[in-house]
Amino acid sequence: MARIMRDAPSSSGLRFFKMHGLGNDFVVIDQRSGSGVVSPHVVRAIGDRHRGVGFDQLALIETDTQADARLTFYNADGSLSATCGNATRCVARHLMVETGRTAISLRTERGVLQCEDAGDGQTRVNMGQPMLGWADVPLARAMDTLELPLPGAPTGTGMGNPHCTFFVEDAEAVDLATFGPEHEHHPLFPERTNVQVAHLIGPDHLRMRVWERGTGVTLASGSSSCATAVAAARRGLTGRHVRIDLDGGTIDIDWRDDGVHMTGPTAHVFDGTLTSAFLTGAAK
Repeated sequence: MARIMRDAPSSSGLRFFKMHGLGNDFVVIDQRSGSGVVSPHVVRAIGDRHRGVGFDQLALIETDTQADARLTFYNADGSLSATCGNATRCVARHLMVETGRTAISLRTERGVLQCEDAGDGQTRVNMGQPMLGWADVPLARAMDTLELPLPGAPTGTGMGNPHCTFFVEDAEAVDLATFGPEHEHHPLFPERTNVQVAHLIGPDHLRMRVWERGTGVTLASGSSSCATAVAAARRGLTGRHVRIDLDGGTIDIDWRDDGVHMTGPTAHVFDGTLTSAFLTGAAK
């Protein structure tokens, strides 16, 4: 869990940088130097796209004794998320550029994830093995996760956070703004759930759109892409190595014996400083 130490910002403000992976955008705050630690109230204020900076998730970089760094993730509503695949790729790329290395390890609530430069500006992260048992997703009661007892018979998958994947005739036709929250808050999901709608484009090629719990519709989601690839393979719709077209671009997912490998581009957009006045107001 995040170590929330205090709400009071320093007089010099709080430095951050903005990154995105396929339009899935993040505010990243490097706390390895011991700079001010933000609270959920401040997270929500930073996430406001009109009065703050705006993001799908916020990632905190902290020191770790057994990995190159530890990551803690917040959703835009201030709630914690155990994992965030695209943010992990973004921070991995940032740290590889910073250190000149081509491989690093990052600790999340999911465990220690291995990250590497995949060439051509791409970054690969092994997101670990999917969790397929009902208690690990988690779901509210025992059931087969391949086809959940909901209209549309979606597949449940745990990737450190819960996922519910619907395979539909046309993902573009689904009103995610309504469909997403209806299922995010369904009683079947005690920790809420991320919601994906996907259809098959061609052999090992999927089109997917996503509603992220605590955030809403996003242009991409790394853990959702992993969950959708796993669900498609389990249902015999694809093999274990697929391309997924998201609203923000295309990602490569390869479910190997040692975990689900996710490969895609990242972008470092800008650096900034949150003023002490903004942080003081946000903390109230």
